[in-house]
Formats: sequence, C-alpha cells, structure tokens
Amino acid sequence: MNWDYEITAKALKQLRKLGPEASRRILAFLDSRIAETEDPRQFGKCLTGSLAEFWRYRVEDYRIICKLEEDKLVVLVVRIGNRRDIYD
Repeated sequence: MNWDYEITAKALKQLRKLGPEASRRILAFLDSRIAETEDPRQFGKCLTGSLAEFWRYRVEDYRIICKLEEDKLVVLVVRIGNRRDIYD
C-alpha cells in the first residue's frame, strides 16, 4: 500500500512564498518519493526533543516538516522553509 501526502494551509502558504523554482522542486520530491513509496521513513529523519512526533525531509536547502499519520497512510506536511529558520 502506497502512502499519499497532504499539505496544510499554513505549509501551502509557506510553499508559495519560496518562489516557483523551489516550489516545483519540493512538489516534485513529494510526488516522486513520498506518493510512490510504501515506507516514507526511508527518505527522511525523525526529529528529536519537543519535535519528536515529526519527520523532516531535505530538498536542497529546504526542509519539509511532516507528521506521519499511519492509520490513514498519509504524510501531513505541516511546515516548509529554508533550513536556517525552519526550526525556530
């Protein structure tokens, strides 16, 4: 069973602010890697500390912060941004 992804309204707004080139790359990553896999954990890393319930995916200088909803097989994208300020 393959996973799918959903983008929250806040993350979609952040994605639009990045510009068309970065947005295309991030969406291409989500379409090719996340939506086509049986285990999205193989492409990301689990965060630690207070963010331990989230996973991060790296696309060049950008980070995608997600929550894995295993009961629905959905990767919920909650934040998207540059690596220098995504964890603030």
